[in-house]
Amino acid sequence: MQEGGREAGSKAGCQCSGCGTNGEDTFLNPTPMLDELESGPWPSFVSGFKELAERTKKPMLRGVLDQLEYSYNTKMGYWKGGLVTVDGYGAGIITRYSMIKDKIPEAAEFHTMRIQPAPGLHYTTEMLRELCDIWEKYGSGIITLHGQTGDIMLQGIEQDKVQECFDELNQRGWDLGGAGAGMRTGVSCIGPGRCENACYDNLKLHLNALKHFSGQVHRPEWNYKLKFKFSGCPNDCTNAIMRSDLAVIGTWKDAIQVDQAEVKAWIDEKGVDALVNEVINNCPTKAISLKDGGMEIETRDCVRCMHCLNAMPKALAPGKERGISLLMGGKNTLKVGVNMGSLIIPFMKMESDEDIEEFLELIEEIIDWWDDAGLDHERIGETIERVGLKQFLEGIGREPDINMVSRPRDNPYFKAKY
Repeated sequence: MQEGGREAGSKAGCQCSGCGTNGEDTFLNPTPMLDELESGPWPSFVSGFKELAERTKKPMLRGVLDQLEYSYNTKMGYWKGGLVTVDGYGAGIITRYSMIKDKIPEAAEFHTMRIQPAPGLHYTTEMLRELCDIWEKYGSGIITLHGQTGDIMLQGIEQDKVQECFDELNQRGWDLGGAGAGMRTGVSCIGPGRCENACYDNLKLHLNALKHFSGQVHRPEWNYKLKFKFSGCPNDCTNAIMRSDLAVIGTWKDAIQVDQAEVKAWIDEKGVDALVNEVINNCPTKAISLKDGGMEIETRDCVRCMHCLNAMPKALAPGKERGISLLMGGKNTLKVGVNMGSLIIPFMKMESDEDIEEFLELIEEIIDWWDDAGLDHERIGETIERVGLKQFLEGIGREPDINMVSRPRDNPYFKAKY
């Protein structure tokens, strides 16, 4: 029984705003505080939780709702960590033990299994159905697509079921993702699978990096966590520059390709004023100008912001000399606050297997330096911040480049003026 509540499944005539039972049998206990979260205009996770709990009749889900209701009343959280693994692994399970299991025993354990997705988040419906069936068999049935690191988050399983669940998932081709002080699960946008702006095969590079560092993903051995994200172009659809220690961004070295016939067709449809107001005036470095009824881009002033390419996708395309830029140090608040990635490698070709091997060797050098110079629980960007960019570059044997940014904007948030 929940403190201040009633026995589960009784006919006490619940009158809360959320469950709508009006006195009929219900699997759930009253949760008036949580019900308030269903009253607004937006979809609520509480509704989904309730629907799943009523459908599956899993006591764990009822217990978690009861504990969350209790937390809202007491204004405290009651989950604590621990260690749960599967054979041969040291990571991949995020533990959640209840500190009030004597009060709400149904929520005593609610662990999360991190599952690695395929590069570009490519799935078949058969794969997803198998995943859902296995998870409903062993766990709560709650799935998050996807966590901030990029994993499929299977939320809610008891410790004695973890190994058996993993074994069945692994037989279907799934693997655990990263957790703890090691390599985390990489994330990539859909890249050349569907996007015409992709400047390298980020799916292939992601897969090679995933295989290369699989040991460090499964068995953490570093100072702290390290996140990879692979974006096919500077649109950065994986949000790599803000959210990853190693942001691999597709770019180009030569001029943007301009199809003047398509530029003219765009102008004929929308007018010269639209070109000026929607494209030219929005160029942050004023690199675009009108010329002979068309447009001209000054390559040396272009900073690859992608605005013009997004506004005129038929007329403009990335240059032909394509590759990647590597930015490092992106993260959210920890020791030195929010950081965006610093440009470390302005341009690197990524066309052949030899290019991929060179890239992975560079990452190994970077990690070795960080493993020696970093402090415990210190992200790589924080280590560079502490010792200085000059010492970092010397440590990995790289010369400073005029294109490097030694101090990026350190806050991704801004105040809009109206």
